[in-house]
Amino acid sequence: MEQQTARQHWLSVLAHSSAANLKAHWQALNLHPAFTLIRPAEIGLTRLQARMGASGKRFVMGDATVTRAVVQLEDGTLGYSYLLGRDKAQAERCALIDALMQQPEFRALIQEKVITPLAALRDEQRQLRAREIASSKVDFFTLVRGDNE
Repeated sequence: MEQQTARQHWLSVLAHSSAANLKAHWQALNLHPAFTLIRPAEIGLTRLQARMGASGKRFVMGDATVTRAVVQLEDGTLGYSYLLGRDKAQAERCALIDALMQQPEFRALIQEKVITPLAALRDEQRQLRAREIASSKVDFFTLVRGDNE
């Protein structure tokens, strides 16, 4: 279960990272593992559903493009990726990194040089966005109404 949680974490970090940031961190490793494309990157649609107030009836909010890929290393290890958007190179790179993260000899290096920095960048962006939202918050209970005189 712990390994599944760790994999979910690194797949989430990879899926939410920008193509430029991931490419820069990946290229810095200078790794060129041999792999086969089991499912070359392909683009499709997924339907997005939502609920009003998180408790109402579901409704279809719209569609989003998704790119997925599957790679296989020489030893048979499979790597998967699903990303929002239409970036085929990014999907294949994420699938390759997923496969390598399952290899004990690469896991620590990739965790330190790719996953951890990208996760920190994502957290920083989330905190910045939360501060921006908090600065524009309006407390309607403190507004003075004109009929209270």
